[in-house]
Amino acid sequence: MIQTATLPVSDGAVTAVRHAGEEGHALVFVHGVGSTAAIWDAQLEAFASRFRCYAIELRGNGVPKPEPDPEAISREGYARDVLAVADWAQLERFTLVGCSLGGVVAFELWSRVPERLSSLVIVGSFASYPNGQSYADGIKEAVRAAGDMAAFAKARAPKLGLPPARERETVDQMAVKETASYLAATQATWTGDYTELLSSITVPTLVTCGMRDAIAPPALSQVIAAGIPGAAFEMVPDAGHVANADNPAAFNVMLEAFLTAVPSR
Repeated sequence: MIQTATLPVSDGAVTAVRHAGEEGHALVFVHGVGSTAAIWDAQLEAFASRFRCYAIELRGNGVPKPEPDPEAISREGYARDVLAVADWAQLERFTLVGCSLGGVVAFELWSRVPERLSSLVIVGSFASYPNGQSYADGIKEAVRAAGDMAAFAKARAPKLGLPPARERETVDQMAVKETASYLAATQATWTGDYTELLSSITVPTLVTCGMRDAIAPPALSQVIAAGIPGAAFEMVPDAGHVANADNPAAFNVMLEAFLTAVPSR
């Protein structure tokens, strides 16, 4: 059964977690800028019998309350959120599974606390987004033009390459966010550059993306895989930008194979 908890973070912000499983190696899942931690429920349900699973609710994503000052919404702040949950759960080391922004958070964590990470799974993400500042500015302009997050979500969802059955869930998760928080999260998501960090990553890494991902196309995942020594690259069929939710059956098989193959933790 999936349980929830809300936790304070060292800088005064608030994070939260959806968690399941009591034994085994720890898997920490981090969602993207348009999602909440519920996007990982299919993985928590599939892996909780053998792993301790934790899906982070990043600050400002609409679920942990109160909302932070937008100035606190940053890549560093997101790393603090993950570590707050890891410390609460007494996780010395863990596998980080991050989708889109979650992949960015994985890189931020590696730059700060590599000793906490035993392996990485990067889903539909990027080390540096092409023309990232311009892309972020365009999204922020679209949010303001839409007038509210619900209207923006309805316009944004069709661009994600997701199955029609997932559109309602996607709109709902995006619409729950407050505009000021989403604008700050957008800036944090698309403007980092971790290209030079990739060669320093020494833990087993799987890089994957949906075949229909038009937001972070496969070429961006291939750059990550090529830059990390020994990284594997696979694509998820019939999936767009959030491959773990678009095609959970195929994604879970891929994740299971990776977890089975990595050296003993």
